[in-house]
Amino acid sequence: MSYQSPEELSAKAKELIVEYVNKCDTLKPKERTQIPAQEMPTQDPFIRRTNLEEVAIGFSEEQARIEAMRCLQCIKKNCVQDCPVNINIPGFVNKIAHGDFEGAAQIIKQTTLLPAICGRVCPQETQCQLHCAVGKALKDVNKSVAIGRLERFIADWERKNGKKVLPVIKPPTGKKVAVVGSGPAGLVVAADCKREGHHVTIFEAFHKLGGVLRYGIPEFRLPNDIIDQEIETLKQMGVEIKTNFVVGRTRKLIDLIEKDKYDAVFVGTGAGLPIFMGIEGENLVGVFSANEYLTRANLMRAFEKEKADTPIISSKKVAVIGGGNVAMDSARMAKRLGAEEVYIIYRRTEHEMPARKEEVAHAKEEGIEFHFLENAKQIIGDEHGCVTGIECVRFELGEPDESGRRRPMEIKNSEFIVEADTVIVAIGNGSNPLISQTTPQIQVNKWGNVLVDKTQKTSLNKVFAGGDIVLGAATVILAMGSYFLCASSCGYRKVKQQ
Repeated sequence: MSYQSPEELSAKAKELIVEYVNKCDTLKPKERTQIPAQEMPTQDPFIRRTNLEEVAIGFSEEQARIEAMRCLQCIKKNCVQDCPVNINIPGFVNKIAHGDFEGAAQIIKQTTLLPAICGRVCPQETQCQLHCAVGKALKDVNKSVAIGRLERFIADWERKNGKKVLPVIKPPTGKKVAVVGSGPAGLVVAADCKREGHHVTIFEAFHKLGGVLRYGIPEFRLPNDIIDQEIETLKQMGVEIKTNFVVGRTRKLIDLIEKDKYDAVFVGTGAGLPIFMGIEGENLVGVFSANEYLTRANLMRAFEKEKADTPIISSKKVAVIGGGNVAMDSARMAKRLGAEEVYIIYRRTEHEMPARKEEVAHAKEEGIEFHFLENAKQIIGDEHGCVTGIECVRFELGEPDESGRRRPMEIKNSEFIVEADTVIVAIGNGSNPLISQTTPQIQVNKWGNVLVDKTQKTSLNKVFAGGDIVLGAATVILAMGSYFLCASSCGYRKVKQQ
C-alpha cells in the first residue's frame, strides 16, 4: 500500500463520519464489517528514518469514531478475556463511537493506569484483537477492530485536553511497600499500592525511571515524555522514588524488610541479561547485545553525538541477528544513527517472525533489508579485533518444533560472507540475576526466573515478584497482568494473575 499522509487519512474519515454518525446505534453487524478499517497516520518514511520523533501520529477524532463503529459489541467478549488486564473494551469503544471520549477514559482507567504506553507498544494482534469477531468475519486479524490504537487515542486525548485526574487514594494504612524496579510491572504495583493507602517507595538502579520502557524501546515508538508523565502522576500521588539505588548492592533485599521495616517488597527487575549465540567472534569490537545498543541510544542519548557521554561507534553496515521487536528496534535505530545499510538476519521466514507485523512493515518502509532463512555461524574480524563481516549459513524449514513454528534446518555447504562493521545480537534476554544471587532464599527455575505462587509470592516471606523477572522476556501488558496488588501482610488481598 502506498503511503498516505495524515491529512489525506483525516479527510477520508471526515467524509465517512458524515455518512455513519447518525447510524451509530442502528448499524447491523454486516454493515459494521463493511466500514473501512482506519489506517494509522504516520510520518513519511523518508523523513522519519532521519529523526527520533514518533512514527505513528495517532488517529484523528473522526478516525477514532469510525474505527469504533466497526465494533459489533459482542455478547461473548473475547477481547476482554484475551486482555491480560481485562479492560472493558466494548465499553470504552462504544463511548468512542458516540464521541464520549471522557467517558471512554474513565472506563479504561478502572483497569489500567498506562493506556498511553500499552496502546503504543503492546501486541494487540496476538491478544485482545486475536479473536475479534470483526477480524474473524473478514478472515484477517489485521482487520480486527484496532483496540490498541483506540486505547492510545483516548490516553492522548485525555492528556492533550487536560482531562487527566489523579486516582483516588484511600486513607493511610501505616503499611510500607518497597517496589524494586520501575518497569511496567513496578509502576503498576506502585500506583495500585498507593491507591490503597500504603506508603510506597520505588528503588531504581538507573538514574531515570521507566525500566525497559525507557532503555529498551526507542522514542520513535514510545516517546520519553509519555513515560515521564506517567511517572509524574506517581510523584503527585505521593510515591517516594529513589534512583541510582541497586537493591542487592546498595542495600540487600532482606535488609529492606529486617532493617528498613517494609511490610512487603515487590521485585520487578525485569529480564535485562543479554543472551548471546555462543559463536566465534562475539567478543570483537563492534559486536553489541541489543540491550546494550538500545540502552546507549535511548537512555544514554547516544544519538546526541556531540554531547553523549556513552556514544556508539559510527557504523556503515549493520547486521542485526534476530526476528523479534527488539531486533526491529535495533535495526531502525541503527538507520537513524547514520548507518548506510542495515540488515536483519533471521533463520526462519517472515511468516514465523515474532515481531509485530506493523514493526516489520515500518522497518521495510525505512529501508531495512531482510535476510530470511539465514543465520550467523561466526563473526569475522580484522587484525585489530574489529568486525569486518559475518559468515552465515542458509536454512530451509522442516517440521514444526515445540513452539509450533517450522524448525530451521541447516543446508550443508551453504556458507557465505555478509559484510558488516557492526553486529547486534537480538535473540533474547534472560532474567536479571542480581536479586537471586544476593538473596539465596528466593527460589528460581533453571532459566533464572523467580518462582512465585498464585498470589505472586516468592519463597521468601513478605517478598513478591512479577513481570519479566517471573515470566522471562515478555510484553508490557503481560508484565502488568502478572502484578500483585500488595501483600496480605499489608491488609490488601486482591491479586491479579494471568
